Amino acid sequence: MAFGGFDGHHEAAPMADINMTPLIDVMLVLLVIFIITAPLLTHAIRLDLPKVSSAPARQTPQTITLSIDDAGKLYWNGKPSSLEAVRAALAAAGKAPQPPEIHLRAARATRYDIIAQVMGAAQQAGLERIGFVTEPPPPQSPAAR
Repeated sequence: MAFGGFDGHHEAAPMADINMTPLIDVMLVLLVIFIITAPLLTHAIRLDLPKVSSAPARQTPQTITLSIDDAGKLYWNGKPSSLEAVRAALAAAGKAPQPPEIHLRAARATRYDIIAQVMGAAQQAGLERIGFVTEPPPPQSPAAR
């Protein structure tokens, strides 16, 4: 099927242009729809919600920061302490109605036996929530990736 004039002697090539008129019409219809519906999405519906009394939100548990340096010295919430004093403090904390969380911060070169003794003392005191505090790795440059 050839597009062209009515005289049969002239061999015309098919038309290869895109007709933009229907595309522009669809775009304008969509634009009008968005202009009409956009203000409707911003209006809030006013509701009178029921008032119900409920139990207070669960309180966050107390945290104890237990730090161990390279030499094996213990620090209870930043204050120097001995292993026996830490055992006694952990036993007292374990008897509380809401047992605290233990945040254990140990230096990289700390001997494992000291960490194991502290964890054993916490377990004997009945404290089950122990978290190991670490530092995030330094950000890498985009060229290193």
